[in-house]
Amino acid sequence: MYDFRFDPADKPTLYADLAAAARGLIHGESDGVANMANLAALLALALPDCNWTGFYRLVGETLVLGPFAGKPACIRIPLGQGVCGAAAASGETQLVRDVHAFPGHIACDAASASELVVPILRDGAVIGVIDLDSPTLGRFDEEDARGIEALAAVIAEAI
Repeated sequence: MYDFRFDPADKPTLYADLAAAARGLIHGESDGVANMANLAALLALALPDCNWTGFYRLVGETLVLGPFAGKPACIRIPLGQGVCGAAAASGETQLVRDVHAFPGHIACDAASASELVVPILRDGAVIGVIDLDSPTLGRFDEEDARGIEALAAVIAEAI
């Protein structure tokens, strides 16, 4: 049984604890889907004010929905389309304070107002993205981006 406790008020500690918890969850488990499922649940537990936490996997030129916590979502996103597709195509984190102002935003959940998408890199290539949505404008900041980028590096070999 896992009993994780996080302090969202202290972001450096939050993200250090989140990375440590992720290491514990993936340790010794070789199934990438199982690892993504546990990590999506962990993100939902650790990050307040998120209405969607999860993964998209890069399959050819398309992002394909992976394990997540939240409402049903778009299943396939072409590279370069929407926030997730932009992150996957560029290999760069997309920190979007207002998704309604993002050209080409794909609204899987009408309640989402801000989004953070971090590419997951293995051997320098994008293999997927971590996608976080919030119903609050400006929910994510650069500290969140750095924390999720560090998490992506920790889990890249396990998914």
